[in-house]
Amino acid sequence: MTRSHDPAALPCPMWRRLAALVYDLLAVVAIVMVVGLLCQLATGGQVVAAGTHPAIAWWYQPLQGLVVGAYFVISWLRGGQTLGMRPWRIRVVGANGGKVLWGQALRRVIVAALPLLLLGLAPWLGLRGAVWVVLAGWAVWFAPALIDRRRRALHDIAAGTEMRRT
Repeated sequence: MTRSHDPAALPCPMWRRLAALVYDLLAVVAIVMVVGLLCQLATGGQVVAAGTHPAIAWWYQPLQGLVVGAYFVISWLRGGQTLGMRPWRIRVVGANGGKVLWGQALRRVIVAALPLLLLGLAPWLGLRGAVWVVLAGWAVWFAPALIDRRRRALHDIAAGTEMRRT
């Protein structure tokens, strides 16, 4: 019996993408904790200045963003899968089905992270309100995948990538 469709050519359903994101969230939390520990050790515990108005060092959050972004970019370039994508058997590929290129991976991670800029609304909305706005932003980012024939989210469309089953 032959299969009429190659599973690797099938677009990834949204539920698998979201399940993989939950797994990747665990990896990201671990990465952030390790970077935080290393920064605390390197600065003698001065990453967060104590006082009446605690302040985080200006370089700390951009460093965390770069390290987390590097996790995704390197994972996509080294086989198209993050740790969260492996158990759900999905892979990021170029639009032609080939490997993801540097520019595509970089564009994909930047566009996917853009809703995080909405955290800047926290002074007006409070942290909880800003987090909800970020989640709404990501819902908008993923909405095209619900209607697109190839199940591409906004960051896939911008980068020329797509998610496929492996």
